[in-house]
Amino acid sequence: MAIGTPARSTVAMPPLGVLVLLVLPLAGLGLLLARPEVDMEWEHHPSHFWLVLGTAAVNVVLASITNIASGRYRDARVALISLAFMVSAGFLGLHALATPGVLLSSPNVGFVIATPVGLAIASMFAFASTSAIAGPGARAVLRARPLLFRALVLLMGLWAALSLARLPPLDGPPPSGEGVGALTVLGMGSVGLYAIAAWRSLERYREVGGVVVLAVAAAFVLLAEAMVAIVVSRNWHLSWWEWHVLMLAAFVAIAVGVRREYQRSGSLSGAFGGLYLEATLARIDRWHARAIASVASAEARGRSVQQAVDQLRREGATVDEVALVEQAARELRRLDEAFRPYLSSVAADRVRRAGPDASFSGEERIVSVVFADLAGFTAFSETRTPTEVVTMLNEYWAVIVPVIEAAGGSIEHFAGDGIMVIFDAAGDQPDHVARAARAARGILEASRPIAEAHPDRPIFRVGVNTGPAVVGDVGAMGRRSFTVIGDTTNTAARLMAAGEPGQIVVGRDTWEGLGPDRVGTALGPVTVKGKRDPVEAWILRGP
Repeated sequence: MAIGTPARSTVAMPPLGVLVLLVLPLAGLGLLLARPEVDMEWEHHPSHFWLVLGTAAVNVVLASITNIASGRYRDARVALISLAFMVSAGFLGLHALATPGVLLSSPNVGFVIATPVGLAIASMFAFASTSAIAGPGARAVLRARPLLFRALVLLMGLWAALSLARLPPLDGPPPSGEGVGALTVLGMGSVGLYAIAAWRSLERYREVGGVVVLAVAAAFVLLAEAMVAIVVSRNWHLSWWEWHVLMLAAFVAIAVGVRREYQRSGSLSGAFGGLYLEATLARIDRWHARAIASVASAEARGRSVQQAVDQLRREGATVDEVALVEQAARELRRLDEAFRPYLSSVAADRVRRAGPDASFSGEERIVSVVFADLAGFTAFSETRTPTEVVTMLNEYWAVIVPVIEAAGGSIEHFAGDGIMVIFDAAGDQPDHVARAARAARGILEASRPIAEAHPDRPIFRVGVNTGPAVVGDVGAMGRRSFTVIGDTTNTAARLMAAGEPGQIVVGRDTWEGLGPDRVGTALGPVTVKGKRDPVEAWILRGP
């Protein structure tokens, strides 16, 4: 399934309950600060370690998923968000190691202040993901992404090494709170960046909707609140535990949103559809369209479906994307098989190549037209029920249509007991005269056993004419038909009417186009309806 460009209709504001939940943490933090006696101290090392480690683990998973999504279609916005997740997860993991008894008997400043540093760096990426850097500057972001990734990994590794070795400037005992000195200023700046990113994400949600977009906006709000709590809280007090819970809630909110969108869209790439840049959405649409077409038309191009699917996997398509493409291709083939019998082969092929909105105004070319109908059909149908008439016609068409298709003819239409067939409608049959004659003889030969088995049934007569005609569409945008128009087609119908049951009557151009090996009898000038002058005609018997 293609992800598609998000609709531009305005989405309603988030439910009131969501907004209330986002405000409650600040209200609770304000209460704890206003009533210090309520801000109780609870120092429990195992709870701290597993809470922080669990939060970091959720964030690592998010970072990995968003990194895959951004890399699959090279989207700058999702790439910046993945870097935000990665750096916050990495520094939060360092903070988990600050728990006494894990790596060191007592924490130091390097491990303790890792969280606000990580959140501050993450806020810059969050802000950048909603700024012009992720739009007009997308190429610069994508070029710098590998370097940024390596720089962040190096920074976190260096931070861990200095903290473990108790080397400056990350040595010394931990402060009474994470937000100290310059980190307080940095923390407040981060709150502003998160707030701007949250507001812009909310605006995008109102434009395109999407659970993940709303979850990202909510997460930015929660991370801003967590940074506030870091700055004002005291270690091991309830206000200090609050920011741990807020960070966990932020990352869980996005994880839940991604899971819900994944279930809806069926693919990892589709789960982030609301976050993608417009250029990314266009690339996704083009890729899915090409992928579906390649799988749906594989057999027609001499390849197996499995070969087409393997090619998509080599291009980097995920298991989910391959499954969606296969499903869409099956549906496309089903629709093609259902509707193709109602269209001429020329019309179907041209629409497939040019698309359903294409219009073919008409091209003049030399064609050969075959008209065939059942002589005596009216008298037959007057004495039979409609069901018997239709049964008789379908028995004839069942053996005649394969003959026409084998000769390369395009059935322009059925008209009761008659059929009109065009040769060289697409300009790709230089031997169209011979093909038309072969089809005419095939119609009589294929229908003869049925007529002999039912002597009371009418018998086919055929007219063939060659000449100029206009090939193209007639009608309006809401309903149109692909047809061949011109005196050539009218004359073919008149020649047919001039023949007897079981005869093939051809015009001059057809007769001459068959060459010296033709076998037949000249009828001489024949007066036909609608023609001012008689036309020369021959009864065709041989090749």
